[in-house]
Amino acid sequence: MGGAGVLLGAVAPVALMVATGFLAARTLRLDRGPLTRLTLFVLVPFLVFDQLWRNTADPAGALRLALAFALASAAFALAGWGVGRLFGLPAAVRASLTATTAFPNTGNMGLSVALFALGEVGLERATIVFVVATVLLFGFGPALFHGGSLREQLAMTLRLPLIWAVVLGLAAGAANLQLPANLGGGVHLLAQGAIPMLLLALGMQIAESRIQVGAYDLLASLLRVLGGPVVAFWIGRALGLGGADLVVLVLISGMPAAVNTYLMAAEFGGDAPRTARVVVLSTLISFLTLPLVLGWALRAAGVG
Repeated sequence: MGGAGVLLGAVAPVALMVATGFLAARTLRLDRGPLTRLTLFVLVPFLVFDQLWRNTADPAGALRLALAFALASAAFALAGWGVGRLFGLPAAVRASLTATTAFPNTGNMGLSVALFALGEVGLERATIVFVVATVLLFGFGPALFHGGSLREQLAMTLRLPLIWAVVLGLAAGAANLQLPANLGGGVHLLAQGAIPMLLLALGMQIAESRIQVGAYDLLASLLRVLGGPVVAFWIGRALGLGGADLVVLVLISGMPAAVNTYLMAAEFGGDAPRTARVVVLSTLISFLTLPLVLGWALRAAGVG
C-alpha cells in the first residue's frame, strides 16, 4: 500500500464509524448516555487489560513513550495557559483552553487511528499513551477546573475501573498469566468492541452539538491539532524515541480535544459551552489534519 493508501486507510474507517454514529443519533434518537457509560466503564477497561496483558513492547521503550507523552502534556498545558494569559481571558475560559490544549482525544480517536495506521503495534503503543492520558486527565482535570485537595483527586482516580484494569493488566503481563477455559478469548472479544463503540459515541456526540465557529474556537482547535504534534515531535526526539514509538506520540498529540474535557468543564466549573464547541470543531478539523500529521510522522520516523 502506498503512502496515500496508508493515510486514507487510517482515517477512512474512523470517519465511517463516526458518521454511522452521527446518522444513528439523528435517525434513531438514541440516548448516548448509557452507551458512553457502557463503553467507558466496561469495554475500555477490558481493552486496556487485554492490551497490557498481551503487550510485547520493550519495557524501557514503553517507559520512554509514557514519559514523553507526560512531558508533552505538561508543555501543552503551559502553552494553553500562556495563550490564555496573553489574550487576557477570564479564569474559566483560560482553564477550558488549557484543558482542550493539554488533553487530546487518546481514546475515541487515538486508539482507533493508531490501530488503522500501524496495526497491532500502533494499538499497543497507543494504549500506553491512553493510560497515561487518562491518569493525567482525571488526576489533574478536577483541580484545573475547580481545585480540590490531592486526596479528593486521588479518591476520584481510584474509583475508575480503568485504573484497576491498568494494575491487573500489568500484573497479568508480568506474571505471564494464562486464563483458564479460554477466558482470554472472551476478554479479547470484549476488548475488540471498545473501539467501534468509542467512535459511534463520538459521532453521536457531534450529532447532539451545535456547530459554531468563532475566533476563539478556531484558535483553540488549531492549537490542539497542529501545535500538539510539533511539540511532541521535539520532546520525543529529545528522549531518543524513533520508529513506531515516535509516530504514535506525534500522531496522538495531533488528535482533537478530548471529549472528557467538556464533561470536566460542565462538572467542575469551566466554560462548558466553549469547551464543547472546541471539542466538536477540533474533531471535524482533525479529519483534514490527521493525514498530514501521520504522513509527516511516518517520514520523520522513517517508518513505512
